[in-house]
Amino acid sequence: MDIFGLDDIILSALKEDVGTGDITTNCCIPCDNRSEAYFLSKEDGVICGIDIAARVFALVDEKIVFSPLKKDGDKVNKGDIIATLSGPSRAILTGERVALNFMQRLSGTATATAKAVESVAGTKAKIADTRKSTPGLRVLEKYAVRVGGGHNPRFNLADGVLIKDNHIAAAGGIAAAVKAARDSVPHVMKIEVETETLDEVRQAIEAGSDIIMLDNMSIEMMAEAVKLINGRALTEASGNMGEKNLAEVAATGVDIISIGALTHSVKSLDISLKFKK
Repeated sequence: MDIFGLDDIILSALKEDVGTGDITTNCCIPCDNRSEAYFLSKEDGVICGIDIAARVFALVDEKIVFSPLKKDGDKVNKGDIIATLSGPSRAILTGERVALNFMQRLSGTATATAKAVESVAGTKAKIADTRKSTPGLRVLEKYAVRVGGGHNPRFNLADGVLIKDNHIAAAGGIAAAVKAARDSVPHVMKIEVETETLDEVRQAIEAGSDIIMLDNMSIEMMAEAVKLINGRALTEASGNMGEKNLAEVAATGVDIISIGALTHSVKSLDISLKFKK
């Protein structure tokens, strides 16, 4: 099992955390000691990263038996047991923090995404993430967004054309940037343009943009922009969306709401690992 370099990510985390050895555990725990333990949810949320936690322990010591009681995407309540472990005590203790770090972080993203998706239920708006992810962990964080019911518009810079303000400034305007992109990319690739004013929205429409991002606009301006576009392009609301009333944003008629906070500043779900006495 090593999908998208998962083992490399986990081994890097283990190397960072363990260093030259788990001094405390090796000093206090006999090498032949065995234990049983369990992951406990300490708050309500959506669980994510169970298979990753299992892989952490498998890489630490294949003698550890990891038994999941939940699967990624399941809702958990405070006090729920997520998985149980049994095996060498030293190995379980050594892998504990790395497994928790992954599961807590990814569950936090899945939980936040699920809340955002629920808040726009009944509208056409889709919740999407951005490239504002933790360096080296993008594949996992974007997976957590999907687990929470969200969407991944671009994994990296090669996945699509998104002409932002600095591209526009460097290219000499929206029309010039869109034309240059249209002349360069395959006909199957969509072109998105970031706009901040209604005048820029008009320019993006005239340039033939496939998707128009409405960046840092008020609710009123967003609604006006959607009317102006009138279905000629997909619309994406962006800019501090994690701080806004998403139901109000969705009510403007936008197709997509992108939220960088799902990956760059999410609160981890509180989970702990407890040893059975």
